[in-house]
Amino acid sequence: MNTFYNKSVEDTMKLLEVKEGGLKDSELDKRREKYGFNELEEGKKKSVLAVFLSQFQDFLVIILLVAAIVSAFLGKLESAIVILVVVIINAILGTVQHIKAERSLSSLKALSSPIAKVLRNGNRIEIPSREVVVGDIIYLDAGDYISADGRIIENYSLQVNESSLTGESESVLKNTEKINGEDVAIGDRKNMVFSGSFVTYGRAVVLVTDIGMNTEIGKIANLLQNAKEKKTPLQVNLDNFGKKLAIVILVISAVILVLNVVRGTSIIDAFMFAVSLAVAAIPEALSSIVTIVLALGTQKMAKENAIMRRLHAVESLGSISVICSDKTGTLTQNKMTVQQVYTDDKVIQKDHLNKDDQLQKKLVLSSLLCNDAVTVENKEIGDPTEVALVNFGEIYSFDELVIRDKYKRIAEVPFDSDRKLMSTLNEVDNTKMMVTKGALDVLLSRATKIETSKGIEPLTDGHKKEIEKINKEFSSKGLRVLSFGYKPLEDKSTIGIEDENDLIFIGLISMMDPPREESMSAVADCIKAGIKPVMITGDHKITASAIAKQIGILKDESEAMEGYELEKLSDEELKAIVENISVYARVSPEHKIRIVRAWQEKGNVVAMTGDGVNDGPALKQADVGIAMGITGTEVAKDAAAMVLADDNFSTIVKSISNGRSIYENIKNSIKFLLSGNTAGILSVLYATLFALPIPFAPVHLLFINLLTDSLPAIAIGLEPHNKNIMDRKPRNINIPILNKEFGIEVLLEGLIIAIVTMISFHIGLSTGNHEVAMVMAFATLCLSRLFHGFNCRSKQSIFKVGVFANPFVWYAVILGVALLTIVLTVKPIMGIFEVVPLNLSQYISVYSLALIPFVLIQLYKLIFVKSTDSDK
Repeated sequence: MNTFYNKSVEDTMKLLEVKEGGLKDSELDKRREKYGFNELEEGKKKSVLAVFLSQFQDFLVIILLVAAIVSAFLGKLESAIVILVVVIINAILGTVQHIKAERSLSSLKALSSPIAKVLRNGNRIEIPSREVVVGDIIYLDAGDYISADGRIIENYSLQVNESSLTGESESVLKNTEKINGEDVAIGDRKNMVFSGSFVTYGRAVVLVTDIGMNTEIGKIANLLQNAKEKKTPLQVNLDNFGKKLAIVILVISAVILVLNVVRGTSIIDAFMFAVSLAVAAIPEALSSIVTIVLALGTQKMAKENAIMRRLHAVESLGSISVICSDKTGTLTQNKMTVQQVYTDDKVIQKDHLNKDDQLQKKLVLSSLLCNDAVTVENKEIGDPTEVALVNFGEIYSFDELVIRDKYKRIAEVPFDSDRKLMSTLNEVDNTKMMVTKGALDVLLSRATKIETSKGIEPLTDGHKKEIEKINKEFSSKGLRVLSFGYKPLEDKSTIGIEDENDLIFIGLISMMDPPREESMSAVADCIKAGIKPVMITGDHKITASAIAKQIGILKDESEAMEGYELEKLSDEELKAIVENISVYARVSPEHKIRIVRAWQEKGNVVAMTGDGVNDGPALKQADVGIAMGITGTEVAKDAAAMVLADDNFSTIVKSISNGRSIYENIKNSIKFLLSGNTAGILSVLYATLFALPIPFAPVHLLFINLLTDSLPAIAIGLEPHNKNIMDRKPRNINIPILNKEFGIEVLLEGLIIAIVTMISFHIGLSTGNHEVAMVMAFATLCLSRLFHGFNCRSKQSIFKVGVFANPFVWYAVILGVALLTIVLTVKPIMGIFEVVPLNLSQYISVYSLALIPFVLIQLYKLIFVKSTDSDK
């Protein structure tokens, strides 16, 4: 691999066989054949078929498929068909959600093919950046995105923002000088530009040295393609739960099989009944319900600017205990804004300027004249600090283009990182005036006078001390400070460095990238919810700390650390102190991964935000990687589980709230399904142990599990979000869904439903008709499970959370009752479901018994469950 930063311009052009007139058309095909197109190869995306097939990898789904095969083998085709239909519907839902997320992500790609300005055949032309080849000579101007890596061959004060690659927020001043040495860090390759960077100032001519996957961005993208995704807590929980459930069901089925064989039932009949029980016991709709609730949750989140790329990551959001967030653009507005001004011995807030004050007006005018930024058609072009000054001028209704046309620029001395100054010579009111801006220490050393409301007077040591004091105050608040001076130059038509002396000081302008208005409340919500917000930025410690203090992340300076300090710590040492650090400044990509890993090793679920290519590895390492949709690179988006369409920290907090509510709703749906299935198992066990006839036909259990259960379970998943859900601490991911408390609740509620079902069964048996008894047991179990849907909405009584707060449960119950009524009364349907007619008294018994579990559980909740004990 060639390095070009340590070669001269002439050697680079010779090595790449490029002449001053650029490439000729006849050379393009050969180079494209050798290097390919200038584009990042997307990681191998799963085909629709592959995504569809991956939905069948769930353990419960595999059990169901086995049950379907056994049912078909034993002649129970209707059971096999129903199971397969449900499993396929679940797979389709998961596939559709995956495709929808990818489409939503694609819609964020506003710049599908940026234009590159190249020199070919001696002519300057514009082409899609995809068609740039190695050896092309490209032209860069302020506002351009850089489409390939290249060696600078002509430089005109070029400054480039390389934050997407290095994480460094400040623009880098470039040059053409050869760099001696090997293995020079990317950030120090001042004579190179890199794909994905952005020109903030100046212009340059660049020789393309690498394109596509061979660029620095491409190298990182290549590493990320093979990264392994982590399973979410819900996926782990459901996998573990499914395995345990399968073992329990198989043991119970085996016991019943043995008991029936011992009692003289044929092995085939006993085996068929055992399989039917297994099918009845497995919550066939579980995977479908979870997928549907998650899919509906992602749709709601998408409307709130959070696009989920991985469906199950929705649940991980609810478990997040640490958010590692970038500063720029996420917590802040990503827009430099003037904050305070110092002139005439006064510090003035930006909103309190006096438009009639001539000195204040002169300071603003100077900031527009000694400035190259412009705003054209709502597009801001130029260095962010200069753009901030242009926007500041709007307070006086100054249009920078009109001002610069009125006070024409005659000459200039561009900004230089060594001088730390920029000067322009302008015609102002029929005189020539040189305006200078730059770092205070340099400008103040070259100033000899100061202008105040009293006029121009000598710059004394007292003046200097006061100015330096104000500058220090600004800097301590994380503000970036520019100082301004001027001097008349009547006989000059050009200016040089030697003219930057004997200046008249007029004032300071301070600016910063301010916090988003909603950041403070979002951070407060995080802390209240037991979530630790951590700022990780490439910016300076002072600036980062100032912002972090404003929005509530940082309480004390001791909680801030710089990258070089972190570098000295071992992983164990970092792990020991990580809970005490709230701000990390001047960090590298490697540092981000170490920080995330340290939190994870402490047992936390970590979210990590990022927008640059350099953030990709950390986004993968995090439990929930969150990419920026507006400023984020495609590599970052591909590495993330979630993409913020508005780059806003508060959207993350909303998403966590959604994730918590969705998890609670899923848990309640699972409770509804399991308690109902437990009732079915206990009923069958009771009948088997006491040598009673079979209480249900297999088709009865399938009807309940796959039809009347599914609708209420989905409706419970749509329960409105609890407004107090962010008052709780994050859920402990080590506590499984089926914990002891949850298991006891499921067992007790299932027992109550089983008792009323068996009472109904005995009432039917008392008629001497086994078929009537089966139908009464079936109808009672079905109705009591439907009514139980109201119980499972919340830990509290429905009279506390609102009887009609979730209308979907009402719709599901009414529809379920209607379906059962059709099965019980419509003759053609009755035959399919092995149902015989019931008389009026039997119907009254069925409905009365079915209501008992609902009444008992609601009474218990009203009396014993307090609001503070409730999850909902």
